[in-house]
Amino acid sequence: MLHPPRLYLYLDAVARHGSIRKAAAQLHVASTALNRKILEVEEQIGTALFERLPRGVRLTAAGEVLVATIRRSLADLDAAAAQMSQLRGLVRGSVRLGAAESVANDFLPEAIGRYQARYPGVQFRVTVAGTGDLLAALREDETDLLLTHDPPASPLLQELAVSSQPFCAMLRPDHPLAGRSTLRLADCQPYPVALGPECFGSRRLIDAICARNRLSLRVMLQASSVEMLKSFARETGAICFQFQAGTLREARAGTLHALPLSDPELCAGRLVLATRKGRALPPAVAAFAEHLKASLAGLHQPLRQAA
Repeated sequence: MLHPPRLYLYLDAVARHGSIRKAAAQLHVASTALNRKILEVEEQIGTALFERLPRGVRLTAAGEVLVATIRRSLADLDAAAAQMSQLRGLVRGSVRLGAAESVANDFLPEAIGRYQARYPGVQFRVTVAGTGDLLAALREDETDLLLTHDPPASPLLQELAVSSQPFCAMLRPDHPLAGRSTLRLADCQPYPVALGPECFGSRRLIDAICARNRLSLRVMLQASSVEMLKSFARETGAICFQFQAGTLREARAGTLHALPLSDPELCAGRLVLATRKGRALPPAVAAFAEHLKASLAGLHQPLRQAA
């Protein structure tokens, strides 16, 4: 195992906790000693790294530059250690993945299970969040890989694979629209619907289409949980909406039909697998990325059509 410089760990911990006292507790050192070490570094480089606040500390601009460099170095050191382990024939490691909720309940558990059947020594840490939070975690090297829908163009991202993802209306087999093969959003206007909150990218698309076409949807439930929206649709007969990757379980079980929406803005969705540009991926992560590429290639299958 490669041990990074202790100073790197000190500065990274204080930045993450926003508190010298909390960082010292995690590092099992005295807070006075940790504060003294930070003061020594600040004196050595001639500028403050942390702004002292009434409750805790906050990185200065100089501190942000230094800590970002330290985190990249720590990630690269982990990658080097994993590569050397693999050279010794040790198939082990960890994968940190940031993912959209649409892939977290069905697609990813299956993909991880298949990978671990071959590499049982690899552990996973999956963070499920919105695209903005996932991008921030990738930027800070808190995750190795990103799997999310339509991330904004960014010099940060290196796209590894893309799967086209139609946006779908999900409804019970006994719903009046269930016999259709495709829908437009306007077709849903007479019926109760369940939507995610305004912070969801898909909700913003729906709101934009409604505003432009003067549609008024009967929103009976707003929830930030995709699983709750689908449960509500099953229980009440309302329509909910999801990218195809999030419809697999219900489509297989026949509990909800997934009908693609043909509105132009909703047809061109992209599910993107990416990493931070310039990042050297550890062997376990690189191997899982290749595994995910193959899984994504088979993801966009024709949707189940109602009989």
